Amino acid sequence: MSLQEKIGRELLFFDGGMGTLLQERGLQPGELPELWNTTNPSAIIEIHKRYLDVGSDIILTNTFGANALKFHNAQISLKEVVTAAINNGKAAIASATTREAPRYLALDIGPTGKLLEPMGDLSFDRAYDVFKEVVEFGVENGVDLIHIETMSDTYEVKAAVLAAKENSDLPVFATMIFDEEGKLLTGGDVASVIALLEGLGVDALGINCGLGPAGMLPILEELQKLSSLPLVVKPNAGLPKQRGGKVYYDVEPAEFAQLMKEVVEKGGHIIGGCCGTTPEHVEAMINLCRNLPVNPVTLKEETIVSAYGKGLVFTEKPLIIGERINPTGKPKFKQALKEHNLEYILKEGLAEEEAGAHILDVNVGLPDIDEKAMMVEVVKELQGVTNLPLQIDTVDTSAMEAAMRIYNGKPLINSVNGKRSSMDSVFPLIKKYGGTVIGLTLDEDGIPETVEKRVEIAGKIIGEAAKYGIHKKDIIIDVLCMTVSAEQEGAKITLAALKEVKERFGVRTTLGVSNISFGLPGRPLVNATFYTMALQNGLSCGIINPSAKSMMDAYYAYCALMNFDENCENYIGYMSGVKEEQVSGGMTLKYAIEKGLKSEARELTLAALKEGRKPLELIDVELMPALDVVGQGFEDKTLYLPQLLMSADAAKLSFAVIREALSSAGASEEERPKVIVATVKGDIHDIGKNIVKVLLENYGFQVIDLGKDVPPEKVVAACLEEQVGLVGLSALMTTTVASMEETIKQLRKAAPATKIMVGGAVLNQEYADMIGADFYGKDAMQSVNYAKEVHTSRRS
Repeated sequence: MSLQEKIGRELLFFDGGMGTLLQERGLQPGELPELWNTTNPSAIIEIHKRYLDVGSDIILTNTFGANALKFHNAQISLKEVVTAAINNGKAAIASATTREAPRYLALDIGPTGKLLEPMGDLSFDRAYDVFKEVVEFGVENGVDLIHIETMSDTYEVKAAVLAAKENSDLPVFATMIFDEEGKLLTGGDVASVIALLEGLGVDALGINCGLGPAGMLPILEELQKLSSLPLVVKPNAGLPKQRGGKVYYDVEPAEFAQLMKEVVEKGGHIIGGCCGTTPEHVEAMINLCRNLPVNPVTLKEETIVSAYGKGLVFTEKPLIIGERINPTGKPKFKQALKEHNLEYILKEGLAEEEAGAHILDVNVGLPDIDEKAMMVEVVKELQGVTNLPLQIDTVDTSAMEAAMRIYNGKPLINSVNGKRSSMDSVFPLIKKYGGTVIGLTLDEDGIPETVEKRVEIAGKIIGEAAKYGIHKKDIIIDVLCMTVSAEQEGAKITLAALKEVKERFGVRTTLGVSNISFGLPGRPLVNATFYTMALQNGLSCGIINPSAKSMMDAYYAYCALMNFDENCENYIGYMSGVKEEQVSGGMTLKYAIEKGLKSEARELTLAALKEGRKPLELIDVELMPALDVVGQGFEDKTLYLPQLLMSADAAKLSFAVIREALSSAGASEEERPKVIVATVKGDIHDIGKNIVKVLLENYGFQVIDLGKDVPPEKVVAACLEEQVGLVGLSALMTTTVASMEETIKQLRKAAPATKIMVGGAVLNQEYADMIGADFYGKDAMQSVNYAKEVHTSRRS
């Protein structure tokens, strides 16, 4: 049986940690583990062999940090390092204790260490190229599979998966790093990860690092409920602690094995260990789990679309697709497209979100613009300010593919139809990139006049999709709604076809509802009445204007009447005016910053100053309250990192205008308190540090960024020279926390009054206390709040 045939059918065992074992053999703080592939290959082979000898089916190449963005060494090329790593793995497999089952070598691909645009400065295409290079090295040297792991961002993992799928025919596994609440660093939830990775066609998905096995169990349960793929689970050996100057993890092999037994019983198919696990952990796990039955992989029927931070799971409660980002019948929107006025488009999307839309339709097709370029740009910009899934609405398949490729999530696609040419061009894109597609019941003969023919075309679309491996859960049928003023029987035919499609095929349904009333007076009444009738006949997600009161009245009333609204709370809230609408043209600077509207923030700041408002008043009344709202939303998990950083960017532009005004007037700002930030020696990951830096600057701090891989002596020297009251230290890798401890020791000796805050994926409160830090920041906003406390206490 091949590896591909075993995945999900047999219990497969990965190896465990590498870094801590290398430290035991002399890996120094700041030394790249990947260099040992060439400088000390015997140590790497020995570690691989130990895991193989205790029963691991799959070992990972020592290439976690081997990519062009993280690996820089003048003496040896990246290709040589990856090639050596693969050869070491092969040598270990060849020399390991013989047993019947074959062993496999997985190319290990870790994150780049950077945030992708718009949150960071790494483009999606550059990330793809970085991953592609490593994949090509792996294929050239004969690995058996590709394992993408420890990913904290759906956008980055999409780039990695595409690179793997487009440049190899190997099985691809992808695992993410979730926190205790089941969230990624960039806000993604379990459903969003499943939607994305299943859509991209990985062979197995799951979770690794960040948590011990007990902490992963609740996330595994969520994965099991929604995923139709085999599940990979690779926990840490608990939490990092310190003993005798060395880092260790608090879950011993016997306890680890018992917990991994529970992992298998709850649905894990491919299991292993991450940070802190040793051959002893893996041996105990294999001995206890080897003969356990494997839970069968089952197809889950849920329809899911997603954005970077939210997987939207369809239920029987209807959803709303906002129709306003579409030039049809909208002169102002057409003008905005022609003038490349993206701020207008973003405001339309935000207004729809606030009005209650669950998905935003995006159509930018006009005869005299480059639809492909505009579609890509609008999708990127919208995903910078809203977390709602998008519906990519175009008949241009080149624009469709370009948008699907850079879309951060699993989009809704509008549309395919029953024409052979349409299905032949659209279904391959759905299969490759993942997506839920709307199927229009028309074919080469046009739109049928009968219920039966529309239902027949729906069946043809569903059947043809199945040939591509696209399940009907990813098909939403639109039986089409024609204007009743031109076709008197049109509404009745649409409603009957809607009901029949829903009942016969069990698929989700949609309609462009407002089409029904073209040419009639009193259109809102006709639209709302027809909308209610369609909902009653099985409409899953109507494409409507969520800012139209009559439509939203109908929606909330229907949900209350059909028991989709517990205790009628949403209806009561809606009718009580809880959902306030943002009036176009009445936008405040505070609102622009909250929503991350950068150009608007700058222009509104200029306008406010021109009207005579004082610069410092704008800071106190508009900017700081806006940042506080966003920061609180981030802490409450109602907003996520992309929104936090986009708001920070908007605030930065506003601050720049205010500072220029103060300078021109001869005034000066209050001296800004200084904070040093640095990623400790040996660690080349600076995502967390950079996020903290951006937020501190927007809260009025002068940030001295020492960069990454910073020796303790450099931190101390900067602290003494700048006379700072606070130093922030970051570490992501287990192998570099010793550098953090040493930095703290030197700071305590040289600058005892200076406060020290620490953060990073490998840290926790207990470990921070152990190494002598004053504060552990679980996230960026906690670090900002502590910095404000320190500054306040020093002033008083």
